[in-house]
Amino acid sequence: MMKYLSSILLLWLVALSAGAAPRIDTMTGIFNERIKTVRTDIAGDYFAVPMIMLGAGEAITVSFDHLADDREFLRFRALRCDADWRPSTLAESEYIDGFNESTIDNYDFSRATTVHYVHYSFNFPNEQLRPTLSGNYLLQVYPENDPDEIWFQTRVMVSEQCAPISVELTSRTDIDYNDAHQQLAIAVNTERAQVSDPFNDLIVMISQNGRGDTEVALRKPLRMSANTAIYEHQRPLIFDAGNEYRRMEISSVNFPGMHVEAIDYAHPYYHFLLETDASRAGQQYLYDQTQHGRFFVREYNSSDSDVEADYVVTHFSLDYPEMPGYQIFLDGDFTSRRFDPESIMTYNAGTGRYEKALLLKQGAYNYQYLAVPPGANRGITSVIEGDKYQTINEYIIKVYTRRPTDRTDRLIGVARFINQ
Repeated sequence: MMKYLSSILLLWLVALSAGAAPRIDTMTGIFNERIKTVRTDIAGDYFAVPMIMLGAGEAITVSFDHLADDREFLRFRALRCDADWRPSTLAESEYIDGFNESTIDNYDFSRATTVHYVHYSFNFPNEQLRPTLSGNYLLQVYPENDPDEIWFQTRVMVSEQCAPISVELTSRTDIDYNDAHQQLAIAVNTERAQVSDPFNDLIVMISQNGRGDTEVALRKPLRMSANTAIYEHQRPLIFDAGNEYRRMEISSVNFPGMHVEAIDYAHPYYHFLLETDASRAGQQYLYDQTQHGRFFVREYNSSDSDVEADYVVTHFSLDYPEMPGYQIFLDGDFTSRRFDPESIMTYNAGTGRYEKALLLKQGAYNYQYLAVPPGANRGITSVIEGDKYQTINEYIIKVYTRRPTDRTDRLIGVARFINQ
């Protein structure tokens, strides 16, 4: 917690020195090292976009593990955010029906594992806490006796789904032809969304494969066709194509799974040594069916992996020359898509490789390597993974509206598009 507060204080001081207001961290993130495997699902679908329709009776389930022997008394609250994930200026009573605090009562203890943990889950909304407005919500989990100590937070969305979205994708982009990029064309039907001025009242946010560092915002359509806002031939609609995510499986401690070279035990952990990765930038494209950076918890011999899958030390290695100034990060849902100490690789001069060891729950994982240039906050795929125009990517398109008299952004449409 002290490390987290120190980081926030540093960001606050930097912002003040630049003459800007301090920015609150609203990214999905874990701030307690004993919290692991934060996931969201909708009706058991762990690969669903964390979005529900306003008033439709749906719920997002958030689950996580606390590495401990006994149960903690935990709560969560919802912080409503605008389209760019800045906290809104609304009072809690304006977007929550009920008191903005809910207990987390669903828990179970791990069974027959070398690492003891307590598995928790909760639903949003629930009987104690219900959103009344569409938009972005940051769910924050904290101990019951210390509401200021946030253990982790995760992003979810509540949408009105009144603005249908259609998407087209091409690799014949405005900057290259069947090479390293993919370009989107988006149409948003605003007929039912109460949008009076589409050129000023709409915000379209686009993300690729769940990555926040490459998310873009479009604030004006190129043109209107009746009630449909058309977004095309605009530079933010062109994305680096990237490559298929790498895959590995650590579901059994008895035999090596996919991309596992060896398994060893050194008290108190099993250690999984993954096969050494290499750059794919100069290789030809090879199709591989992946989950766009997600992971799935599974112990191969269990009927309840949530509490029977163990935690194992997983060793990643990348055979790549040291790049002074550049930083190499592991990207995937298991690192919360953050560039921080949990995801950064360390260069080992003795082996000539970038290396990282992480304590992960047994299962199947997607990951890739991102290079971050000096002073940048955006990862580059071209350096290690390569940009292949044939890559199957997942794009999430979110459409918000805010009229001049509004104090917040309504979320009126969310669409998931995969270029099959």
